[in-house]
Amino acid sequence: MEYEIGPEESVSTAVVRAVSAVEGREPCFLRPLADVVDPTALDSLFDPRYGGTPRTGGRLSFIYNNCCITIDNGEYLTLQLLEDRFSDERDQEHSDSRVR
Repeated sequence: MEYEIGPEESVSTAVVRAVSAVEGREPCFLRPLADVVDPTALDSLFDPRYGGTPRTGGRLSFIYNNCCITIDNGEYLTLQLLEDRFSDERDQEHSDSRVR
């Protein structure tokens, strides 16, 4: 799943909303994001620099609630369920072994 982070939305809020949508559960029933990463620090990584200059580049990935989360430039979030990710990796390894 890809999620575009809104201009007034914090990165930490976007993570919780995206995971909630994928898992079909209300955010209050998810494991607290703070158990995995400091939400304030996460937001700070992608906040504009002093004087309002936007930060460019940057990518962060981490695991939260059985999902692999990747944040690009503080604008986009990609979410993949761990079971899907491992299945994709196994399929790739299997196809690589057939090519050799």
